[in-house]
Amino acid sequence: MAENSGITAETLEQTIRSKLEATYVSVIDNSGGCGQIFEAVIVSPQFEGKTSLAKSRLVNTNLKEEIAQIHAWSNKTYTPAQWEKLKEKEAGEA
Repeated sequence: MAENSGITAETLEQTIRSKLEATYVSVIDNSGGCGQIFEAVIVSPQFEGKTSLAKSRLVNTNLKEEIAQIHAWSNKTYTPAQWEKLKEKEAGEA
């Protein structure tokens, strides 16, 4: 059985909102509750003008301590404008 990292979706969400000034965050624990595998969607104005790699580095730098305690981490990052455009596209397809 995997050890619990002490990291939860809720604590990750709070940290992301605080450190990245995120306007939208969705964190999902895909580890079955042991706190080892997380994926997130992050929308932040701090991503404006940054490449995908730069956004990823910004997230990983700000979550360095948390990421070190878990097994797997993946995230999708959007600026507020990119997020609105994505939501509009999804609404049009529904």
